[in-house]
Amino acid sequence: MAASSRAEVLRLYRALLRESQRFGGYNYRTYAIRRIRDAFRENKNIKDSEKIEELVNKAKVNLEVIHRQIASLSVLKMWSSSGIMTCGLQ
Repeated sequence: MAASSRAEVLRLYRALLRESQRFGGYNYRTYAIRRIRDAFRENKNIKDSEKIEELVNKAKVNLEVIHRQIASLSVLKMWSSSGIMTCGLQ
């Protein structure tokens, strides 16, 4: 792995962990962090540049998914605490 690829992978790893720390629920947060660490450990010895590129792209997609989930959850939490989103269930 080239130095720039290694740096990119480490940046992505840290970004995934940082974003996962933002999950409000303890179970979601610990599950996400455990899965990220396990996946990176499992793939740390891969040398094939095509496979590395594939895994990096998959991790970028997962980072975006986590980011969207956290944003959605924070909006829902804000709406529910302000009473805007009642859905007729009161």
